[in-house]
Amino acid sequence: MKSTTTGERRPRSRLSYLLTLSRPRFWLYLAGPVLVGVAYAAPSVDELVTPVTVALFAYFLVPANVFLYGINDVFDREIDAANPKKERKEARYRGQRIVPVAVAASGLLALGLVPFVPRAAWLWLAVFVVLGAAYSAPPIRLKTTPFLDSVSNGLYIAPGAAAYAAVAGVHPPALAVLGGWLWAMGMHTVSAIRDIDPDREAGIETTATLLGEGRTYAYCTGCWLASALAFASLDLRLGALVAVYPAFLVGVWYSSVAIDRAYWWFPAVNTVVGALLTMGGLWRLL
Repeated sequence: MKSTTTGERRPRSRLSYLLTLSRPRFWLYLAGPVLVGVAYAAPSVDELVTPVTVALFAYFLVPANVFLYGINDVFDREIDAANPKKERKEARYRGQRIVPVAVAASGLLALGLVPFVPRAAWLWLAVFVVLGAAYSAPPIRLKTTPFLDSVSNGLYIAPGAAAYAAVAGVHPPALAVLGGWLWAMGMHTVSAIRDIDPDREAGIETTATLLGEGRTYAYCTGCWLASALAFASLDLRLGALVAVYPAFLVGVWYSSVAIDRAYWWFPAVNTVVGALLTMGGLWRLL
């Protein structure tokens, strides 16, 4: 009986570990853009919920996060050994064999979507997989090259672009892609501010370690202002909504709130902004 109980616990333990590794707080960072893309691409209410849109949302909700963060944790094992956040908010990779297996399976699932979506969506699925791997995996490891670490995080808008292309059959507007890409660059680099000291101790160069805290705040504010301008070129209401980000960051910058604390407010901010963006897309159908 004891061995049976242990055998039952192991799969649960592995699943629990993989879920923690996938950063549940950030699941909507990849899945949320799918909802936005579908909302703006659908020509009618009937096109909102289809097997393809459900499959894309399901993939980018969990498997895509296992893929992205699993690669990150495997190749950051030595760096993360000294990072305190791995003891609290995230899981620490200690060589568990299930992680590479789960990462490979998640990557293959992305390829499994290809036959079911239009060719326009193939590019964005490829952008996600290629940049998601190249960000952390050698020999490229974009995350260790200042500014390329930031630019490569445009991968976070790839799910939304893929969903838009899957529904509309064409690529999303260039200004929307540009605005989303700039937003992702700012979001990534804000997250790197709290890692400046651990990264410097580990000898890792990032945009944040190169610029230092003060100039990194300015860089992120600039990215988000440019993002707001790009979206405003499409619709002033979109620009006003995205302008929440630079305003919020400037408020944090000049307040006594530590970035370690403010960073964990972003999932809530992103959820609210994403919901408003999605409702804006749905409004035109109703």
